[in-house]
Amino acid sequence: MRPSTAAPAPNRRPDGWGGWLVTDEQAELRSALRRSAAERGVAIRAGDLDLGEVRVGCRPVVHTSHPAYGYRIEAGDLVVVWAPEFWEFPAWAAGADLMFAEAAAWNRAIRFRGGVGGHATVQAVAEEAVRHGVRRLVYAHIGRPSLRAIDAGLKPPGGEWGVEGRTYSLRPAWAGARNHRGAPRR
Repeated sequence: MRPSTAAPAPNRRPDGWGGWLVTDEQAELRSALRRSAAERGVAIRAGDLDLGEVRVGCRPVVHTSHPAYGYRIEAGDLVVVWAPEFWEFPAWAAGADLMFAEAAAWNRAIRFRGGVGGHATVQAVAEEAVRHGVRRLVYAHIGRPSLRAIDAGLKPPGGEWGVEGRTYSLRPAWAGARNHRGAPRR
């Protein structure tokens, strides 16, 4: 599942793309994103998406001086959170089976000019993920301080580094469970 792909549109294209969900409509890369989206005949936007069995909820994150977002993706009993940039851990990520999270700052938080947000540290994100019951944590927004830590052979205190191009799969919590006789549960 790619958290930043399809969005609803009244004139849906034959290939299923109607829009491109983003976490920050005012991001530094917005011009490049808009060009890329225009080439595909879609618009970038932050918003909810309902695909029947899969629901994508756009949720606010504290990150900068203007609105920024993450996404809570629900499919049956499974929950995936896409929140690659934040200053404060988003409470709405609680109970996620898989969370893609902030890792721009390694051991010192990055505060934006004027104190209007920034990037949480990997340590803080790991601690908050445990506190909020996140089952699997993948660091997706890996900044220079964290890249230096990786180069030095350091590991995050919890979670794992995201790998570009890797597929992250989930299965329901009951999958692989055994019944009271030890047989696979169906």
